[in-house]
Amino acid sequence: MKRWQKTACGAAMCAVLALGAGPGTAEAKEKPFTFAVIGDIPYGDAQIAAFPKVVDQINADPSVQLVDHLGDIKSGSSVCSDAYFAMIRTQFDRFADPLVYTPGDNEWTDCHRPNNGGYNPLERLDAVRTVFFPKPGHTLGEHPVEVDSQARDGFPENVSYERAGVQFAALHIVGSNNSLLPWTGNTAPTPEQQAEVQRRTAATLTLIDDTFREARKDKKSRAVVLLTQADMFDPTVPDPQFADYSAFQPLVREIAAQAAAYRGPVYLFNGDSHIYNADAPLAPGSKWLTFYGVGTPAANLSRITVDGSTGVNDYLRVTVNPTGPQALSVEKVPFVLS
Repeated sequence: MKRWQKTACGAAMCAVLALGAGPGTAEAKEKPFTFAVIGDIPYGDAQIAAFPKVVDQINADPSVQLVDHLGDIKSGSSVCSDAYFAMIRTQFDRFADPLVYTPGDNEWTDCHRPNNGGYNPLERLDAVRTVFFPKPGHTLGEHPVEVDSQARDGFPENVSYERAGVQFAALHIVGSNNSLLPWTGNTAPTPEQQAEVQRRTAATLTLIDDTFREARKDKKSRAVVLLTQADMFDPTVPDPQFADYSAFQPLVREIAAQAAAYRGPVYLFNGDSHIYNADAPLAPGSKWLTFYGVGTPAANLSRITVDGSTGVNDYLRVTVNPTGPQALSVEKVPFVLS
């Protein structure tokens, strides 16, 4: 028997079998909800070989009810091939719980690099959407569940859902300055590159607003969780230059404004910088307020970066607490790959 069939309120079938205890019901909001977060994995041959064991370990975690992958399903120096995408999709389909995946820059934005195959990034973005979002409005995994999607606007990867009184949104925001860094052979973004960023940014801003609107409508709303690939507040860069982060400005400003106006905590999970980090990048006194021109601080926003790249050796087990001062608790769970 599958683990998801044995848990008291484990995954997709819980909403069907628990009669009145579906994800959005009052009863479900009173129960803990646990999800796993990974990102920037697998990188390189060793991690690719070990990735099935990563899936197996998360599948075997009896508390996990949903998995979020924050993008970068390959390293930044490997080929962005259809065969590789298909292999990762096969592993994604093995997750026993629903899987929410938001794309990273390594699988499309940076594929113009010669060592990535010299692809047109927009063609690779189309391929990512075809392979990983074939049924818009549904997650991946063995037992997919429905989510709200911007597929009608051309962005099936931008999704939102509610669990245990928390509003979640997976936002397609990627590194490489949200895909504005010039492609190989160019000194500036191409017109089609700029047009894609503008359209995707507009859609993502809409999703941010919609997510907070839903949270404000719900009197029992516990928190808002935003999931992205890009690290817009990278602590590993000692002297960030605005030219390398400029495309993030409207997104950061909107997140800050919405978070500051929300009565509860806001959590931003991201990958990209590869080293676990927890901070408050929009709190009063943060350098990022001036950097992005944010007028009103958001002291209620907490940011968590997942471990990633070749040194990653854990996943995050995150639990929504229906009561108590902390809406979310985060635990690093070491991989056991032997």
